[in-house]
Amino acid sequence: MKYNKKSIIKIRLFLLFIVLIANKHSAQSTYWQRHTIDETSSGADGVRIADVNNDGLPDITTGWEEGGYTKVYIHPGFKLVRQKWPSVIVGKTPSVEDAVFADLDDDGAMDVVSSTEGNNKKIYFNWAPTNPKDYLAEDKWKSQVLPTSKLNKQWMYCVPMQVDGKNGIDVVVGAKNKNAEIGWFQAPRNARKLSKWKWYPIGSATWVMSMFSKDMDNDGDLDIVVSDRKSGPTQGVRWLENPREIRKQKKAWKNHFIGCQGLEVMFMDLKDLDGDGLEDVLVTEATSRKIWFLKRLDKTGQNWKTFPIAIPEFASKPKSVVVGDVDKDGKPDLVHAFEKAKGKKEGVYWLSYKNKPTDSNWQWHTISGPVGIKYDKIELVDLDGDGDLDVLTCEENYGEDSKGLGVVWYENPLK
Repeated sequence: MKYNKKSIIKIRLFLLFIVLIANKHSAQSTYWQRHTIDETSSGADGVRIADVNNDGLPDITTGWEEGGYTKVYIHPGFKLVRQKWPSVIVGKTPSVEDAVFADLDDDGAMDVVSSTEGNNKKIYFNWAPTNPKDYLAEDKWKSQVLPTSKLNKQWMYCVPMQVDGKNGIDVVVGAKNKNAEIGWFQAPRNARKLSKWKWYPIGSATWVMSMFSKDMDNDGDLDIVVSDRKSGPTQGVRWLENPREIRKQKKAWKNHFIGCQGLEVMFMDLKDLDGDGLEDVLVTEATSRKIWFLKRLDKTGQNWKTFPIAIPEFASKPKSVVVGDVDKDGKPDLVHAFEKAKGKKEGVYWLSYKNKPTDSNWQWHTISGPVGIKYDKIELVDLDGDGDLDVLTCEENYGEDSKGLGVVWYENPLK
């Protein structure tokens, strides 16, 4: 059969149309399916996880900054995980910036510590009901302000940690802006006697973005690793050395820089990226728009080597990075979240390297698509029980006049 020139052009245009449609469908299918855990308020600001009911499944706490309260979400089981999760408001906490689980009074029930900034500037202890059956009963929770926290500081991040080896869990907290410090609240014998908690500053700060409690010098106690965001003498990634003696723990802890001095560092993660048995630091930063692989060289915590990972021009402002094997190929990957992801920009990606983790150019793969603007802290966790890592996060500001996507998770499409 012969075709004239006009017919051939029509056939080619039709085939091109089919290819374009197929490519469009293929690109859209790479977006991970988003599931909403809660979108009922505004300003979901960070996710922290723990198994609060001992069922082997991760539960979540989140502070809703604009909403003015802290909530807990109970994993409903794998069959119901794609639906809204059972939840409870554990306390009214205006301008809450961070919420984290901790059994403060050692009664077996996981309480929640809320750190607030803005004009509120207080730490809240949200006491959980002792009876497990009452955990989701809002009227069974009791929220109290820690009196010692009224120090005119904008509290940003909290790490529950046994510091002095006495009584119950202590609380290490970092602040931002004016009067910013890092310090710890010492738990009394009876944690419920709030007037007995004591505050000990251990170092200055500019804007604490994230903290970890880790034994950085291999001496058997827990130190504090911090990413400090704003310009000043403490800006960068560093760790504070636990002096071990109680008398010295109440004074300034020795500061050790890891890297990124003078850069606007954001959220970080501590993982062994290169498989040498030493835990490295991965941090994203907004000054030079890079992810930094801060490679640990020995067990002393004093020696590090820095490798930059490029953030492409099509991405927006860096916010958060975590490490995990996303595609189950045996090599660690990165998941990165952004803020100011307006228009066609995307808020969440995952990254893989081709040759070695010290490569400056990694491959970027989409997760969220262009829905969502201001993403926050990420957790990589298998929420649906299928053996791969899903992405748990929150989004504060989906549209200019919107309350945001809320607490969400993205389902890993790996089969």
